[in-house]
Amino acid sequence: MQLPPKVTERAFSRLSEIGAGDQGQALRIAVEGGGCSGFQYDIRLDQPAEDDLVLEGLGQKVVVDSVSLPFLAGATIDFTEELIGARFTIDNPNASSSCGCGTSFSM
Repeated sequence: MQLPPKVTERAFSRLSEIGAGDQGQALRIAVEGGGCSGFQYDIRLDQPAEDDLVLEGLGQKVVVDSVSLPFLAGATIDFTEELIGARFTIDNPNASSSCGCGTSFSM
């Protein structure tokens, strides 16, 4: 059994700040083919779907579809604010390498 991804309180707080849950939206974390390393993350606000894994905290939801789930086993979804901007980040132990932009990885 694979560990589901974890979502930090900072990530849930940010979703709360932007009012995602109030609009019936969840943060969708998906993995798709492409990017400079073979796979890339697709991170966006979306409606939860029936086959999603739903991670909840602070009244907010983060959803992962069943196809992306194996790629995100044990990953940590966080929110960081840096000089280059604020963004949701994914610390993925399954990625063997990732690119500088942090949105693409290989396994």
